[in-house]
Amino acid sequence: MAGFDPYAVRGKGRGARSNAPSRYEAYGREAVDDGWQGEDDLPPLRTEVSVERPRSAITRNTSPDLSFDRSVNPYRGCEHGCVYCFARPSHAWLGLSPGLDFETKLVARPEAADVLAKELAKKGYRPATIAIGTNTDPYQPIERDYRVMRRVLEVLAAHNHPVAIVTKGTLIERDIDILAPMAARGLAKVGVSVTTLDPALSRKMEPRVPLPKRRIAAIRALAAAGVPVRVMVSPVVPGLTDHETERILDAAAEAGARAASSILLRLPREVATLFREWLTEAEPGRAAKVIRRVREAHGGKDYDPEWGKRLKGEGRFAELHRHRFLLACKRLGLSEDLPDLRTDLFAVPPRPGDQLELF
Repeated sequence: MAGFDPYAVRGKGRGARSNAPSRYEAYGREAVDDGWQGEDDLPPLRTEVSVERPRSAITRNTSPDLSFDRSVNPYRGCEHGCVYCFARPSHAWLGLSPGLDFETKLVARPEAADVLAKELAKKGYRPATIAIGTNTDPYQPIERDYRVMRRVLEVLAAHNHPVAIVTKGTLIERDIDILAPMAARGLAKVGVSVTTLDPALSRKMEPRVPLPKRRIAAIRALAAAGVPVRVMVSPVVPGLTDHETERILDAAAEAGARAASSILLRLPREVATLFREWLTEAEPGRAAKVIRRVREAHGGKDYDPEWGKRLKGEGRFAELHRHRFLLACKRLGLSEDLPDLRTDLFAVPPRPGDQLELF
C-alpha cells in the first residue's frame, strides 16, 4: 500500500507523526505493510500509564537561563501531545521514543508528595521556590485520576513553601481552593501557556490541550481568586504564530494576567525531526518559511543550546519580535515577571507524636 503510515493511522488525535526508537536503543524498528493487514484493522493508540516510586521528588538544576534551581515532576511524558515540546527527548532516558511514546506511555509518581514531605523535613533544607510544570504538564488529563499534583500542593501548603506552576491544563481550576490561600500569603504564582488563539491550529499542534479560549478562562478564574498569573506566549513559532503575539497579550491582560513572557520555538534533539514531520503534513504551504525562520533565529541551526540564546534566539526576526512583545507589554501594563515569592514562612508542620513547643 503506497504511502501507508501505520503510526499516522493509529496516532489520530496525537501530536507526533512517528515513533522512532530512543537514541539509546541499539536497534531500530520500522513498521512495514506486508499486504495482509489494512489500515482499518490497526487499533488506535491508547494512553498507557505505569507507576514509579521516586527516590527523590526534588530535581535540582544550575542553568543560568532559568529563574529557579529546583523543580518537582509529578509525571513523565505528557498526554497533551504538543508536537513542539522540548521535553520529548527526556523520554529517551526511559528507553522510550520521544515521538508517540512520549504522549501515550506515561509514568505517574503517586508517592511523590510523601517523598517530597520527607525531603522538606530534612535538617539543613533551605526553602526556595519550587517550579512545577517546567518539563511535563502537572495538569495533563491523567491528573484527574491520579491527583499527584494536588497532593504535592497539599504538602507545599502545609509547609508554607513557595511554588511556581506552569501549565496549559485548565484542571488547575480544581486546585484554586489551595492556590488562593497560598497566593494570599505570597507563596504561589502561575504561568499559563497560550501558543495561539486559533482553535483549529491549536488542535493540530497541541491536540489534547484545552482550547485557547478555555485557557484564557482559566487565567480569569485564577486572577479572580487572587492568584498572580503570567501569560506565557510560548513557544512563538516564526511564520506560524508570531503574528498573534499582541492578540494573545490583549486577551490575557483583559482576563487579569499581571505579567507576560515569551520564548522562541526551540527544537532540541529528536524534536526537530518530529516538528518537521508534523509541519510538512499539517501546514505544507508554510513549512519552508517556518523552518527557514527557525534556523535564522538559531544561528543557522534547528537549535542552538548556548546559554542566553537557546530561549530568546538571535538575529533580525528574534530582535523584531522581542521589540513587539515589549511594546505590547508596556501598553498593557504587563511586567516581564511576577514578584518573588516568600520563603520566610517555611516551617515543617508537626507530625503525630512530635513534642510540641510550650513557648
